[in-house]
Amino acid sequence: MTELLDRPTRPTQARTRSTAQLGRHRRGLRSAVLLPAALLVVDLAALCASSVGCASARAHPLGAAAAMFPILLLLNLAGGLYRTRMSPSALDEVPALATRAAVALAFAITLSDCLGGAWPSGGPAGWARLLALLTALVTLAALGRTAVYGLLRRLRRRRPVPVLVLGAGPLGQRITAALREHPEYGMRPVGYLDPDPVLLPGDSPLPVLGGCEALEREVRRHGVVRLIATAGAADEAKTAATMREAVRLGCQVWLVPSLREHGGLSTGAPAAGGDHLWGYPCLRLPRPARRRPGWLLKRTVDVLAAGLGLLAVSPVLATCALAVRLDTGPGVLFRQQRTGLDGRVFTLLKFRTLRPTNEHESATHWNISQDHRMSRIGHLLRRSSLDELPQLWNVLCGDMTLVGPRPERPYFVMRFSQAYPEYADRHRVPVGLTGLAQVNGLRGDTSIEDRARFDNRYIESWSLWQDVKILLRTAALMLRPDGS
Repeated sequence: MTELLDRPTRPTQARTRSTAQLGRHRRGLRSAVLLPAALLVVDLAALCASSVGCASARAHPLGAAAAMFPILLLLNLAGGLYRTRMSPSALDEVPALATRAAVALAFAITLSDCLGGAWPSGGPAGWARLLALLTALVTLAALGRTAVYGLLRRLRRRRPVPVLVLGAGPLGQRITAALREHPEYGMRPVGYLDPDPVLLPGDSPLPVLGGCEALEREVRRHGVVRLIATAGAADEAKTAATMREAVRLGCQVWLVPSLREHGGLSTGAPAAGGDHLWGYPCLRLPRPARRRPGWLLKRTVDVLAAGLGLLAVSPVLATCALAVRLDTGPGVLFRQQRTGLDGRVFTLLKFRTLRPTNEHESATHWNISQDHRMSRIGHLLRRSSLDELPQLWNVLCGDMTLVGPRPERPYFVMRFSQAYPEYADRHRVPVGLTGLAQVNGLRGDTSIEDRARFDNRYIESWSLWQDVKILLRTAALMLRPDGS
């Protein structure tokens, strides 16, 4: 009878946890959407008001706003002017707002012929009107942002979000004290994460909840949406692993370095990501690459480039296939298991450059370009990277991307992950045809530790422009191949 009475409590507890997690996600969604939306409305209202007041009499009063808004929106997004900040200040953003407004105005003026003379004619009067429009736009945008940030501080005081502090050392304790004494930051510390904490004072208001292994439990338990990492949390590898795991769990992660000089690296400009918490420099970790808006465009480019590429190089593919068939006999394509996104295994395609003794050798032997079994055709295909062309099919299927960490066999992934703690972090994004490590000469029999460092650098600093640069450098390397 007791068992029957106890049974309903388990689903109830599960529903309670689910409700708490849903509430945490909703709070995170509100904080990530409401502030950018409010700032966007402010900028649009300022642009419309300044355009109505300064446009020429013979043009539609909102013609200037329609011409400027798209480019102004893109510039402000790229400059980080819609991002959540620890200490938002409209005055800090005035230089960035003015610069981007001037660029958007110059862009819109070039379209004046298409707008039927929406802009004032030349001469002192015309230039004065343009200057008035720019001044009004920046002034109204700054005033609107001041009002939004004032409201934000009041909301933060009323509804602080739970936050974990990574590191129970002196710096972590000072950050905790600052958050408790200044509720305008809108954060309520719930505990420290530290695998080897220092002795906390007897009156410490916060407990040490554990190390990295306790992160997910505490995030779900308290509905944590932010993590503040401080110097002295643990060794560097454990700190990095904890921050990456927090990002994966959907938390905002802020790093407070031990040297205050780090705050000067951003020159204090909002576009550079500089910020502070009661005078302590704060650097916000970006969202994971796959959650950024540009990632969808990256996949679109992958599909188009791989599809068109297969059609364009089909004569080359046919020539390589014929050469391999004549050189090594049947079995033109070489299929091998490789580890991709999130550790999932897929079948990679290449042109065969040598024939391994058996499947075990194929999976566990580290082949190099000097293998005596490789024929001239095999050497040529490897040196020119033509043996990689069939992987365009892997890109088209979604197993790979054009630019990303190079895939490795599961056996070596296991070995390298044991030897190099950051190696497994390479699998946060899909593997690629080429990558940052490869264009820096790390191909073939080169340092695995260096490769992992470059691959993680690529992931953490990902952008579409970086992909373009890597593809251009790859094309240049193919014109002067050095083997692999």
